[in-house]
Amino acid sequence: MKLPVKAPQLNDFFEKSGAGVAALLRHGIGPEVNGVYDHWDHVRHLTPPAALSAESWWAGIKLARAGLERRVALVDKAGLPFTVSLTSNMQRQLHFLDREAAGAIQASGLVDEDTTRKHYLMRSLIEEAMTSSQLEGASTTRQIAKEMLSTGRAPRDRSERMIHNNYAMMQSLRRRQAHPLTIDSILEIHRELMDDAMDDPSQAGRLRSAEDNVVVQDRLDPEVVLHVPPRAAELPQRLQALCDFANAKDEGEFLHPIVRAIAIHFQIGYDHPFCDGNGRTARALFYWSMLRSGYWLSEYISISSVLKKAPAPYIRAYLYTESDGTDLTYFVAHQLNVIIDAVEGLRGYLARKGRERSQAETLLRPGSPLGAQLNHRQRALLLHAIRNPESAYEIAGHQAAHRVTYPTARADLLGLVKLGLLDQGRSGKAFVFTPAQDMSKRLKR
Repeated sequence: MKLPVKAPQLNDFFEKSGAGVAALLRHGIGPEVNGVYDHWDHVRHLTPPAALSAESWWAGIKLARAGLERRVALVDKAGLPFTVSLTSNMQRQLHFLDREAAGAIQASGLVDEDTTRKHYLMRSLIEEAMTSSQLEGASTTRQIAKEMLSTGRAPRDRSERMIHNNYAMMQSLRRRQAHPLTIDSILEIHRELMDDAMDDPSQAGRLRSAEDNVVVQDRLDPEVVLHVPPRAAELPQRLQALCDFANAKDEGEFLHPIVRAIAIHFQIGYDHPFCDGNGRTARALFYWSMLRSGYWLSEYISISSVLKKAPAPYIRAYLYTESDGTDLTYFVAHQLNVIIDAVEGLRGYLARKGRERSQAETLLRPGSPLGAQLNHRQRALLLHAIRNPESAYEIAGHQAAHRVTYPTARADLLGLVKLGLLDQGRSGKAFVFTPAQDMSKRLKR
């Protein structure tokens, strides 16, 4: 990846040109370019407004951002505080996530039962575990990863171990959210994420040392150093500052909880406290912070699945912040788009599942061609399975629920297996029947 050109700062412009603030203010320049919180590396190639040079235009943009700027209690390597300048567009995005996103699942009507809620939670945990690990180099296919996590089988190689560990971590965050963040808890999170997934097992849950000589390199061109993190000796102090920031109560100047979670994500990536696994740790702490602040929907979305589709902008958001003073807004702007994409992806999934369920229920009506082939007991079971895809059925349970003989209950379930709507397995000596994974599609056929 090509490193961005360092952005000129306001002082540089005023010293060089001698222009005044009033002259720039008359142009009414805003903090964004066509609705984007853009960087000098791109702005310098655009056509500036009439009568302005690219440098003057950029100075006007920086001036508008300075008017929105507030400091964050996190610092760069030189000890300078990171800043955020939340624009109207970003405030609008935060409002969307506050007001609408938390009700996306409930409003859909698809989580009206605990088993259904568990199904969608399981889906999101598996998706985040897979894609977060794949971002860091895991090569296991989606199908194999889903099979391993859904059946509980032990991982067979390092890629599977990375995904397994990430899945276990995501499951544990609901418990962890009740406790404040400490250096020890960060080390524990890293240890659990990297257990049996590093060349040197002793590095799991251990801060890097000066001898480790950790830098961030471009994966496609290792000769390009993208980032040199702070010195290892500073890490305990920096992590304590991060914990204080993460645990802070909004008793003074308010910082939006989502911005706080994003800043925590950024700082772990920036400080790079570990030899490996920094990205996974950063994203886990983002989810921890979101859940701690009451954003329960974050359990049901996967930001890594969005990042995996376009990893370059993720890296560039870090580089833009480091190459334009300490403006953390680049990373905040990128992550807000990612979170909203993940929420919209969830909504699309829920809408699709809702349509499939409605169509399936229509197909099971007594007067339909399929409904005519089934008795009322089979239709009732399938309607329950559509709403509760994680359910399992046994012959004895079906017999008791409908007060029929054992042979009749057995014939009901085996008949649905023959139609391809249920899968048959065993639990000890008893037969167990579970909904076919693509039951909605099979009902159409």
